[in-house]
Amino acid sequence: MTSLTPPEPTEPPEVREEYFNNEPMGIEVEKEADDENPDIARPWNPEQIRVNTKQFSLRNILDLIDDDASLELAPDFQRNQVWNHGQKSRLIESVLLQIPLPAFYFAEDADGRMRVVDGLQRLSTIHDFVRGGTTSGFHLKGLEYLGEAVEGKRFEDLPAPWKRRLHNTQIIAHVIDPTTPPDVMYDIFKRINTGGTPLNAQEIRHCMSRDRSRRILKEMTSTAAFNEATNNLGGHRRMNDREMALRFAAFWLDGPEGYRRVAAMDPFLQKATAKLDSPEEVDDAQVAALQDDFAKAMRNARLVFGDHAFRKWSLGADWRLPINRALFEVWAITLARYEQADLQRRKQAIVDTARKLMTEDYIYLDAITTSTGGITKVFYRFEKTAHAAEAGR
Repeated sequence: MTSLTPPEPTEPPEVREEYFNNEPMGIEVEKEADDENPDIARPWNPEQIRVNTKQFSLRNILDLIDDDASLELAPDFQRNQVWNHGQKSRLIESVLLQIPLPAFYFAEDADGRMRVVDGLQRLSTIHDFVRGGTTSGFHLKGLEYLGEAVEGKRFEDLPAPWKRRLHNTQIIAHVIDPTTPPDVMYDIFKRINTGGTPLNAQEIRHCMSRDRSRRILKEMTSTAAFNEATNNLGGHRRMNDREMALRFAAFWLDGPEGYRRVAAMDPFLQKATAKLDSPEEVDDAQVAALQDDFAKAMRNARLVFGDHAFRKWSLGADWRLPINRALFEVWAITLARYEQADLQRRKQAIVDTARKLMTEDYIYLDAITTSTGGITKVFYRFEKTAHAAEAGR
């Protein structure tokens, strides 16, 4: 592997955990440098952007959702809904007040099937309210304007005029043509991602991807090995578990040298998603090997690092920090190459070397904390981690 060394920072980076709705997510924040601007580094060709604008009634949209072959609300995403009861109720109130909804964005595939990307939470909320019944439907709560008129009511309890108003509401949808390249489509959705709780990068990838990659990543993060190594991160509310599994898959498929050709994390992960979706590029035998290596890496990480697997763990500090994505990526790929008997014999030497690295090497710490997608940082952390994994030989 080519040795590339980033500039050395003057002090260790701060560790901050991601929070959502005041709830810790168990994942360390990845920071970008102040001068980092990936959009400028990857300009679009305007001729590749093809968008059609269409108008639908909400009744039409709900029918399309119920017809599984027409409009997809990303399976597995509903249970990870991130809006609270009050946000959902106020959206329904806005519709009843005839306040125009922001435009929606759909991705259309070659078969004419559309996937909701921007507006997923809004349409899921409306669908749950209107078509959910007493199972997944909800009652209106905490309204600001309509108050007693509809407070506490479910859809079936609304007077007929209110139901008609909701059904007849018109929405605007911008549909991205299937001829638009996937990386361009992803960048479009990343730019226009709106709403009360914007989707993160993995949630956007999930909405754009096909069933095959979703199933593979879900299976990888639903195993006992993964949950034991990550303190039960499987089924993460914001899909950070699947992003970590995707990072492993991306480097397992293409390695750091493959990353050099792409030179940015988002397109690298988007490329890996497309490969997992294509049996021609990654057949079922390769998927089985990928999942076996992933489970092996999880067992090995638990064996060597215990409760501190994939977390910063400096000398003299024994409290458990949140999981670090970059550490997950490099240690999982590295440990998948070793057998348990070998690691069992050398694990104390590996831990001591790794902890020293995370205490004294500020370049390494920076490479797993700030602008982690930089090529020099990716190569540096892989090189140093590989060296640490050889400790005790």
